[in-house]
Amino acid sequence: MTRALAEARAVPYWLEDPARPEPLAPLTGAAQADLVVVGGGYLGLWTALLAVTREPGRDVLLVEGETCGHAASGRNGGFCEASLTHGFGNGLSRWPEELGTLLRLGRENLDAIEAAVAEHGIDCDFLRSGALSVATRTDQLADLADEHALAASYGEKLELLDADQVRARVDSPTYLGAVHDPESAVIEPARLAWGLRAACLRAGVRIHEHTRVDAVRREGGRREGGRIALRTTGGTVTARQVVLATNAFRPLLRRLRLRVVPVYDYALMTEPLSPEQRAAIGWSGREGISDRTNQFHYYRTTRDGRILWGGYDAIYHYGSGQRPSYEQRPETFEVLARNFATTFPQLEGLRFTHSWGGVIDTCTRFTAFHGTAYDDNLAYALGFTGLGVGATRFAAEVALDQLAGLDTERTALRMVREKPLPFPPEPFRWAGVQATRWSLARADRTGKENLWLKTMDRLGLGFDS
Repeated sequence: MTRALAEARAVPYWLEDPARPEPLAPLTGAAQADLVVVGGGYLGLWTALLAVTREPGRDVLLVEGETCGHAASGRNGGFCEASLTHGFGNGLSRWPEELGTLLRLGRENLDAIEAAVAEHGIDCDFLRSGALSVATRTDQLADLADEHALAASYGEKLELLDADQVRARVDSPTYLGAVHDPESAVIEPARLAWGLRAACLRAGVRIHEHTRVDAVRREGGRREGGRIALRTTGGTVTARQVVLATNAFRPLLRRLRLRVVPVYDYALMTEPLSPEQRAAIGWSGREGISDRTNQFHYYRTTRDGRILWGGYDAIYHYGSGQRPSYEQRPETFEVLARNFATTFPQLEGLRFTHSWGGVIDTCTRFTAFHGTAYDDNLAYALGFTGLGVGATRFAAEVALDQLAGLDTERTALRMVREKPLPFPPEPFRWAGVQATRWSLARADRTGKENLWLKTMDRLGLGFDS
């Protein structure tokens, strides 16, 4: 397997693109704005763009510690899904009474993303390819059938496929069945971020890159017309309102630091397939695919005929540690390459050209949570747990509703009003994460959950990517 990885470049494939824009100047000195957005990933970019769309001419300033799309938004798998709840099952178990509304809002949100891509001329290969959730063990087939039946009762138009039907779409000897969601899309993630950045600039948003925010504080109360001050690497910014869109990075609000943990996810990209290799696996529909194991894989094709293959490991470092060196993990890449060969043995000899990792914001309920601070003049959303490509736009709408003091269908949702349970402090957090990872791997081998996982399920707690 080392041979397949021998020439892999240690850089995210999506970011090694000649379309990557030149960085914008960092902030120096003092600045003011009506709205400051902290973070230049999808959440921050959607927030800024929607803010000036709702109120043309609004003075909006976005600051980003690296460059827009540098982190998760530029290195993810590019799965753009309608789900706001990290999957039907998670939504059903947590918010059954409002799941119908959440499903509809998710579809509307995905439609709005597609419309924005067209409106702003964003070249990100947005494709409604659909998605396949594939069973690779016989014990998963009953779960597939149950999910299909339950989703149908909520009006979801999913298709249940047997082994022959799914292999007619994508030929892997490991496939025993699948559920097909025709609504899902795939994108080129960095290009979506860069396209949103360009749209923001055209709309009058001021953007400063390489400008890290180190602290946020309130200056005066509501009665005094207080503003919010942010200390950056190059100066200070004061604003009437702020949206924090920092996701996996250390929360600026102390109250959020036990609500989310950073975990590292990893991916490989193959060289372009030959016509013969493409014919051997089919996959003409370019569906996004994930399997149903706990340590699952996700994979999709690109417009130039490559295969992105990611997932399996979700690595947490003690003390919520984050370092550039954590983005490379050879032992994980070896496992990913080996599992790729098992899934597609007909592609023996295919080489990987890129290997990379990135950090994901994970919370105990697997899907984003929302909130405000400073007399509702600061809004935040985080905890997307690896499914934020689509959900970040919805979260931006929620944040702007909250800052405007609007009572909307979005802000009334229990999903929006409630917070997930916090993670424990160290060293208990580390111990709990390791116990969960070991238990998930064991469940994948045996097909059975142990007492630890059953207890976590009863408490509504989780850890994954």
